[in-house]
Amino acid sequence: MKTLWLVRHARPLIDTERCYGRLDVPADEAATRQAAQALHQALLPHRGDVNISHSALQRCEQLAYAIHGLEPDFTTKPDSRLLEMDFGHWEGQRWDEIGEAAISAWAQNLASHAPGDGESLAQMLQRVNAALQQARREPQGQQVWICHAGVARCVQWLLQHGDQLPQSADWTLPAPAYGQWLQLQIA
Repeated sequence: MKTLWLVRHARPLIDTERCYGRLDVPADEAATRQAAQALHQALLPHRGDVNISHSALQRCEQLAYAIHGLEPDFTTKPDSRLLEMDFGHWEGQRWDEIGEAAISAWAQNLASHAPGDGESLAQMLQRVNAALQQARREPQGQQVWICHAGVARCVQWLLQHGDQLPQSADWTLPAPAYGQWLQLQIA
């Protein structure tokens, strides 16, 4: 059975009341080390059967490098398909400064509206699905993605609903807490 581990980066060093999707902010170093140690222990039984990919944003790279430092046999590679959603000109703004009207416009057309003129959820689902299909073809049984909450939600949606696009009321999928992970069967 093939398993996909969706590992969320450690807590980012930014006010989490801000929209920070594609902002390249670092994660807390101590929390990253702690997450790497926990993940390393969880992955050890699978040592020869692990393929690790990560978002190229530094908060994910930090965790990938920390795991590689603990287990050099675990190779890691960046994958731009695992980036968080691009929120365009919303990036770095406080959510309450973006404005209720702009957020409501996005919520009314969740799949197709590009918040902040960035990336729509439909576009994000498409790129995450391309990575998911490749993960299903990989020979290793343990696929590990060091990624973001949005990517974790996209994978769950794709596994449960395929190509169907979500409405706002449907988009209630959980995401791992910072430094935590979900394990999902993908094949």
